[in-house]
Amino acid sequence: MLKEERQRYIIERLHQEGKILATDLVIQLKVSEDTVRRDLNELAEAGILQRVHGGALPRAQSAPFEQREQGENSSKVAIARTAASLIHDGQVVIMDSGTTVHEIARQLPTGLHATIITNSIPVAATLATHPQIEVQVLGGKLKKDAQATIGVPVIEALRQIRADLCFLGICSLHPEIGISLPEIEEAYIKRVMIEQAAEIIAVTEAAKIGTAAPYIVGPLKALTYLVTDNTLDEQTLAPYAWQGIQVIRTSG
Repeated sequence: MLKEERQRYIIERLHQEGKILATDLVIQLKVSEDTVRRDLNELAEAGILQRVHGGALPRAQSAPFEQREQGENSSKVAIARTAASLIHDGQVVIMDSGTTVHEIARQLPTGLHATIITNSIPVAATLATHPQIEVQVLGGKLKKDAQATIGVPVIEALRQIRADLCFLGICSLHPEIGISLPEIEEAYIKRVMIEQAAEIIAVTEAAKIGTAAPYIVGPLKALTYLVTDNTLDEQTLAPYAWQGIQVIRTSG
């Protein structure tokens, strides 16, 4: 079997099963462990999968903020609307960067009284015209492709805050790996956000669930809620609920 055929087979199996083991591939492809290892490494370098001990997991595809914001996305709006309903008057809320969290800012009712602390430039800009919300922007180095501030000043400012809620933007979520993402600097920020809030709300579309990325933010048990769309069945989401997360699926 040619290399291209083997790698196409690996990708198809990964999409079908959500996880592949190197030992299984050796038997199925009738090749050596070294050949399977090389194929997996090449696919990982191409950003197609995430290597883990003994095999591989799907890897969420990332793109610049502007590209992710383009086009209408009804599932993202539904997730944001559901998540926004979890905020109550008088709360202090950390809002992470990301397009879904930005959509939550758009969905906040005009009568809501709250304090929003964010490192997201789009979130701050959207809430600048909200009549009742106080906005605190975390200053630091601007990461242009994420439209968010990062660095030690952001981390130090977060450590001075005790928030009621944190809306966490998710790149990858997996029952075994936990919360992960492709950028180490953003991982540092998200870890501190989790530490400084009483309840953590992960907001993500179904495509990012069951995937993994190189840098670990934390375990699933760090999450209080997972708000996602209605395209995943209860069996797929069961491993998240088993770890104590309240899973909320949107109705539309």
